[in-house]
Amino acid sequence: MNTTTLSESRGNSQNRRDEMKILIAQPQLEKELKQLEHEIKNHRDVDIIIYPEGYINHNIELARELARNYSKIIVSGHKLPKDRAIIISREGELLLDRAKYDKSTLVEVDSLVIGMMLCDEIVIQGMSGLEPTKIDLIVHPIGVGMFSEEQFDEWTSEARKYAIEYKTMVIGTSHADGSFGDSDISIPIAYCIDKDGKDIFISKNDTRTRIVNYETRHVKTI
Repeated sequence: MNTTTLSESRGNSQNRRDEMKILIAQPQLEKELKQLEHEIKNHRDVDIIIYPEGYINHNIELARELARNYSKIIVSGHKLPKDRAIIISREGELLLDRAKYDKSTLVEVDSLVIGMMLCDEIVIQGMSGLEPTKIDLIVHPIGVGMFSEEQFDEWTSEARKYAIEYKTMVIGTSHADGSFGDSDISIPIAYCIDKDGKDIFISKNDTRTRIVNYETRHVKTI
């Protein structure tokens, strides 16, 4: 009979974290999930897929099916009818389905403790006063691009602040298109900040997909 000690279990959990690859996408707005399905099928070695706020829209069941069929963790947002933060496990289970501006909660999946800030929550409530604790990753899905250079700088500065406060990686991404309100300016944004507040990458007006190795912090641009 095979037995696993507590130390072995912790070691296995650490190994899973060390080997994790995180895909950060900046898709076009769409009513279906064709871009998500394309990324999943073309990057079989990726563990976590991060998409912007509202991308999943009303396609919850299809997103769950994709997560289950391809064994992927999906972190994004959907509308019911207003924006909600969502985390789907490899088994297609809804681990988080939180309304925007509700109090932040943490979710554990594949030995990672994940928190979320949805779009302008980063400047309105952040992690809603959550006490600094063990968080492995904070994900920040953003609806559309920034409406000014000042907003771009403000939001990335806030991300660095939360990375330092919670001693964790922070990843954000927006859609490649769309704009806020009636603004004629939209600056697509994606970023990954390390736990010490240093930039792993900052993407401005460059909507290529990135894959980050959680352990080495190596970034592959697709």
